[in-house]
Amino acid sequence: MFHDDERIVLTLDAGGTNFVFTAIQGYKEIVAPITLPSNSHDLDKCLNTVLEGFAKIRKKVNGDPVAVSFAFPGPADYENGIIGDLPNFPSFRGGVALGPFLQEHLRLPVFINNDGNLFAYGEALAGALPEINQQLAAAGSTRRYKNLFAVTLGTGFGSGVVINNVLLTGDNEAGGNVWCSAYKYDFNIIAEEGVSIRAIKNKYNEFAGEQHTVLQPKDIFEIAEGVREGNKEAAVKSFEELGRIAGFTIAESLNIVDGIVVVGGSIAKAYKYILPAMVAEMNAQRSAFNGGRFPRLQMKVFSMMDESDKAEFLSDNSTVVAVPGTSKTVKYNNGKKTGVIVSSLGTSEAVSLGAYAFALAQVDAK
Repeated sequence: MFHDDERIVLTLDAGGTNFVFTAIQGYKEIVAPITLPSNSHDLDKCLNTVLEGFAKIRKKVNGDPVAVSFAFPGPADYENGIIGDLPNFPSFRGGVALGPFLQEHLRLPVFINNDGNLFAYGEALAGALPEINQQLAAAGSTRRYKNLFAVTLGTGFGSGVVINNVLLTGDNEAGGNVWCSAYKYDFNIIAEEGVSIRAIKNKYNEFAGEQHTVLQPKDIFEIAEGVREGNKEAAVKSFEELGRIAGFTIAESLNIVDGIVVVGGSIAKAYKYILPAMVAEMNAQRSAFNGGRFPRLQMKVFSMMDESDKAEFLSDNSTVVAVPGTSKTVKYNNGKKTGVIVSSLGTSEAVSLGAYAFALAQVDAK
């Protein structure tokens, strides 16, 4: 979908410090990105920077772009292009009609969404989902996956859902969001308290019995790897605990979504510690009132980052069943499976590709 499309979409990676502008065609970046300071403290300067960046990119492309599409942090009314109060953008207090502003000046359709949604869409159309289906085909399996649940592990607990190439946005633009779901150990606390940068820092301090204010997840990962001084056991346990808490929320979501899980975000680099705990949590059991035990998910979860798990996931366990009263047979897929994979695109690229695909899908729908 859109791999051979010749239409051009202008995109933006919006950070509190810098804006990075580029253009995409056929899921490929076709110009060198341009980075400009965001000037987030001053609304007029910020808006002029956005116009300047897109104007410079527009001059570099051969052909006329059909849309502008990018991720911007919430809270926001994305459908109407309005950005709300943001900690990193103090000049946006009270709401800014960013989409209509750009549309007025650029004379192009403008689409804004959150990064969790666009990460999911990019992975579904150009990343993890086609990657897994290609691996299944190469392994001789006839099984194919159409649905994807994506999470980003970073400043917060981002997420998005794609069902058969359609991004779930929801009536309130909250579709696929799980950050305020229940925390594994206390349902009165939001899940993001256990799945975020602050969660890793807090858990390391708790497990180490120390109080570090400067250590970041990257530092804690290096401690876990043994390349930086610190409490290695506490570092490993911190990432494992995040995996368990994230796995709890993801499993609850998969009972509805039923698809492949892709993990991105800066903390995902520590997947060797996170994923085993996450998958174990997702494969846990629950009880019935009569004492019976049931898996918390109808499907078995496999880590696509573990070679043994991956081989079992890709194997074709189907059987052949006879059609009664005929000489015909049909294939019976009696083993329900799903896989958890870490993004190979990288979060930023997946978001950009998702923004590109989302714009074209919206243009085609009109």
